[in-house]
Amino acid sequence: MMGGGGDFALVLQELAVSGTKVKKGQTIAEFDRQYMLTRLDDYRSSVAQSEASVKKMYAELEVTKKARDQNIANAKASLDKAKLDLKTLPVLSAIDSERVKLAAEEAEARYKQMQSEIRFYNISDQAQIKNTLIEFEQAKAELKRAETNADRLIMKAPLDGLAVVQTIFRGSEMAQIQSGDQLYPGQFFMSVVDPSSMVINANVNQVDVERLRIGAKARVRFDAYPDLQLPARVYSVGGVPKTGGNRVNFVKEIPVRLKLDAMDPRVIPDLSVSIDILVDIEEAQVIVPLDSVFEDTEGRTGTRPYVFVQNNRGGWERREVELGLKSFTHVIVRSGLKPKEVVAVDRPPDKQGEIPRRTT
Repeated sequence: MMGGGGDFALVLQELAVSGTKVKKGQTIAEFDRQYMLTRLDDYRSSVAQSEASVKKMYAELEVTKKARDQNIANAKASLDKAKLDLKTLPVLSAIDSERVKLAAEEAEARYKQMQSEIRFYNISDQAQIKNTLIEFEQAKAELKRAETNADRLIMKAPLDGLAVVQTIFRGSEMAQIQSGDQLYPGQFFMSVVDPSSMVINANVNQVDVERLRIGAKARVRFDAYPDLQLPARVYSVGGVPKTGGNRVNFVKEIPVRLKLDAMDPRVIPDLSVSIDILVDIEEAQVIVPLDSVFEDTEGRTGTRPYVFVQNNRGGWERREVELGLKSFTHVIVRSGLKPKEVVAVDRPPDKQGEIPRRTT
């Protein structure tokens, strides 16, 4: 969970207790919403005012249209009357005849002008309607955004799980976030985890990350429970390195996320663990330290690696071996050695003497 942003203070009023079980949809955090609720009233008033403006506009346009239609009807009536007057020309004097003709031409021109103006009036009315409706929709959008922001200040659990509250610096020491604290926008303050399915956030040295693969198996050991070991697999590998904590800047680490394949009732969030990721797997009966394996390369070709094995007389005999997978400290011996045989971890001296030894 992260704190929201905006022009209001992120002060926690209520917060679920860390470590408690929560249900999906349950309120787990609430920020001070007084300012947002006050703004909601303003937005609702603005929407009501915009809605009233739309109704008033439609009413005014209807009145204007009726008046326009009436003016056109009057102009049509004047034109019809002028046409009737033209039928009396034979009985009128020359001056009266010209007056009637001019009146008929004027009535016809006025009527045609009013008819030609109808299209422009309709375009103007549609533009006014569209502009008013846009303002109304904008007011409704602002109200919806304000309602959404107000709802976001009440956070509900997205799933059934365990509430885990984060820690912050309070004064000169670390302490859990609690009611009354003011957070900054985007601050991570709580997580809801599913105890039946947990992930591990780990870091791997940049030198080793090229050997990792999605889905690779791993063994997880818990510092709090030395006897507990659970299987896991690599879920994701980060694409951007980060500085390795207190290490020097040139030592980079890659974030890696693993998913536990099995659970234990003792496992809870925020436990520290160590992880062995299995990049290769091979069945082995004999494993020896790398220091016990020697190989001559100067002036000789085709030599095989060899070890020094203690014989029955307490001396050492050289024996070639076939090696398998190896780590940074040990290697698998596929052939050439038997279990329980003792090998030297240093090259034996020319004469019999005490040297370090290791049992396979």
